[in-house]
Amino acid sequence: MTSALPAAGDGRTADVIVVGAGPGGSATAAWLAKAGKDVVLLEKALFPRDKICGDGLTPRAVRQLINLGLPMSETDGWAHNKGLRIIGGGMTLQLDWPDVASFPGQGMVRARADLDEVLARHAASSGATLLEGRNVAEPILDEQDRIIGVTAKVVDQRGRATGEREAYYAPVVVAADGVSSRLSVKMGREKREDRPMAVAVRAYYETPRHDDEYLESHLELWSTTPKGENILMPGYGWLFGLGDGRSNVGLGVLNTSEAFGRTDYKDVMRRWVETMPSEWGINADTMSGDITAAALPMAFNRQPLYDRGLMLVGDSGGMVNPFNGEGIDYALEAGLAAAETILQALARPTAAERERVLQSYVTRMKSMHGGYFRLGAQFAKLIGKPEIMRLAMKYGLPRETLMKFMLKLMANLPEEKGGGVDDRLVRLMTRMAPNA
Repeated sequence: MTSALPAAGDGRTADVIVVGAGPGGSATAAWLAKAGKDVVLLEKALFPRDKICGDGLTPRAVRQLINLGLPMSETDGWAHNKGLRIIGGGMTLQLDWPDVASFPGQGMVRARADLDEVLARHAASSGATLLEGRNVAEPILDEQDRIIGVTAKVVDQRGRATGEREAYYAPVVVAADGVSSRLSVKMGREKREDRPMAVAVRAYYETPRHDDEYLESHLELWSTTPKGENILMPGYGWLFGLGDGRSNVGLGVLNTSEAFGRTDYKDVMRRWVETMPSEWGINADTMSGDITAAALPMAFNRQPLYDRGLMLVGDSGGMVNPFNGEGIDYALEAGLAAAETILQALARPTAAERERVLQSYVTRMKSMHGGYFRLGAQFAKLIGKPEIMRLAMKYGLPRETLMKFMLKLMANLPEEKGGGVDDRLVRLMTRMAPNA
C-alpha cells in the first residue's frame, strides 16, 4: 500500500472506495462505515435502478441481511417464503428450507429495483458517502502500477454524461461493479474461460400467484439444435412471487449445453410461458416491462480476487453458485469478508504488513467457497448432457430424501458444525473438491 495519496484539494480522499452499489458493494461499504471508516460508495446509475435477476433470496442471503440489521417484515416490502417447489418429469415435489441452526428457516423475494436501493441507503445511513450518477471510468495508478483511486464521469438524471469528471483516492479500492467489471478489466483481470457461465432471462407478470409461499422451479426447458432436434437444456425456469401483485418469471441456462449461444432464450421463455395454465394469468397481456437477459459469471471466474490494491466482490469476481445461479448471498458474504480484511489491514503499521493482510482475502474467499464452487462447476458439466438431465429427473425426483439432500447441497445450506449425515456429507464433498 502506498502513502503517496494526493492532498484533499486534488480530489476526494477516503479510507476506502467502493465502486458499485449492488448487494456486495453496499454490504462492504456498510460494514466499513459501521466500523468508523471513511467510505465512498460510487454508483453509476441513479436509484431506483433495475438489475436483471430472479429476485429470490435463500436463507443464506437472509442470514446476511439479518446481520446487517435490516428490517425484514412483510410490511417493509419483503415477500417471505417457506421453501422450494420443484416441477419436472411429470412430478411436483415441495420442500421446506432445511431446519438448521446455521441459517434462518425462511427465504424472501424482493425486486432488485427495491433491494439494491434499500441496501445502498442502509450503507449511507451507516455512515458511507453514497454518490449516485458516478460512472467510474479509469483506475488511478501510482508508479508501482498499484491502484490509489479512480476517476468517475458524472451522469445526469437521464443517464447521460455531463462532461464533468471527478477523482477519488483511497489506499484500497473495492470493485463491486458487476459482471463486466470495467475496473477489473482496466487492471488486467480478464474472465477465466475454464469456469461455467450462464444466461438469465426474466420478466415481471401480474398474476394471482404473486403470494405463493414457495419459490417454484421448473426443471424442463426445451430448445432445438441447429439440426432441428429437441434438446433438454441444463437449467431451470422459475416463478418467484413478490407479494405485490407480481411474480418474477424467468429461466437460467448454463453454457454447458451444445445449444448455448445458438439459442434465442427470450423465445424459449415466451414459448414456456405459453404452456402455463390460463388461471395463472401469466401471458403477454399481463407482462409488465420487457423480457430482459443478462450473463451470470460463476465459480470465481475472474481472479485474483485481490491484487495491487484492488479487491473484487460479487459478480465482478464471479461469485455466483454454479448449482443454482444464486449470487446475492455470496456477494453479501464477500462484502463482510472484504470489510473485515480491509479493517485488519488498515490497522497494521507498515505497508508490508497491510499488504500481507489484504492478500489474505484471496485465501479466505477460496477457503469459504472455492471447493464448493468447483464442485458446482463439475455438476454444471454433468447436467449439460441431456441424457444426464433425463436420468436425474426420472430417478432423482421420486426420491424425496435424496431431493432434500440435493436442496441442502445446491442451496449450500448445511449445518456448518455438527448436524446430521447429510450435513457432514455436504461439508465433506466441499472439502474434497479442488480449491481454486
